[in-house]
Amino acid sequence: MTTQTTYAPPAMFSEVRVLMPGFMLCAVIAVAATFISEHYGGPQFLYALLMGIAFHFLSDTEKCMPGIEASAKKLVRFGVALLGARIVASDVSDLGLVGVGALVGAVVLTISFGILLARILGLPPMLGLLSGGGTGICGISATLAISSTLPQTRETERYTLLTAIGIAIFSTVAMVLYPLVVKACGLSTSEAGLFLGGSIHDVAQVVGAGLIISPEVGDAATLAKMFRVAMLMPVVVVLALVFHGERKKQNGGDGKKTPVLPLFLVAFAALAALNSLGLLSHGFVEASSTLSRWCLVISIAALGVKTSLEKLAALGWKPIVLMSGEALFVAGYMLLVVYASRLIAAH
Repeated sequence: MTTQTTYAPPAMFSEVRVLMPGFMLCAVIAVAATFISEHYGGPQFLYALLMGIAFHFLSDTEKCMPGIEASAKKLVRFGVALLGARIVASDVSDLGLVGVGALVGAVVLTISFGILLARILGLPPMLGLLSGGGTGICGISATLAISSTLPQTRETERYTLLTAIGIAIFSTVAMVLYPLVVKACGLSTSEAGLFLGGSIHDVAQVVGAGLIISPEVGDAATLAKMFRVAMLMPVVVVLALVFHGERKKQNGGDGKKTPVLPLFLVAFAALAALNSLGLLSHGFVEASSTLSRWCLVISIAALGVKTSLEKLAALGWKPIVLMSGEALFVAGYMLLVVYASRLIAAH
């Protein structure tokens, strides 16, 4: 008499099988959002968010929940790490001292203004930090990166989604209106590039706004914007150190499970260093950028699935005032820098 043994699949495949339903849901939403964005125009991230919210009823489904959670929390870190491949240190010298100083100031002051305005409006400082960082650095990518360094709570997820929605809307409005500001103020190519690249939230909208004026302005704006993207690394490192204690406490006090610098930041820095040394091929950089974009779109779709409109509406009108105030602040600051540099050059 022979005994029949059953084959047990490896643990890794079992885990993948558990995650697959929720991940596929978020991936399909991301594909649909990308298709609409590419064929009919409009912000890809915003479509992913809104479609995700429409599928909120699946967030409590036992079969989908693990994959949705993994997409919202883990996939975003992989996407942010791959952003490092887009950073080139030589871009700093092309901007000049005035440009570098102005863009560093834009990031630091916008985050500080966001936290201050949140306190004035009676909103949580965490919301001011997320919205100020997203507005000051590189839009939704920065919001997701900053969120990943904070204690992972329901409030953090809600504030992250709210910030992402606001940034997607304000960034699109800025892409349409700011080229009109450039024309009205009579800015030169370099001035227009610095203003657009320093004040519009997301990279895609910066490129779009620049190309509305001319290819030369598009190049100058992209250069300024990529320096702001590079600022993501030091900002997120500082925040990772600041919130290390809280994240450690959340993980039960086990220091081994909570490294001071998350692995995705180390990978971001390593890729940026390799690209700056010219060790990454153009094909690798393009592939990394595309994969990063997809990871972030799937993550934002997952955040949308996890969040209900009822909870967002409960936050009221104050977040709108907060994010519009931050957008106007950074735009006003960059215009001030442009006119100040004109006066200095004239004398």
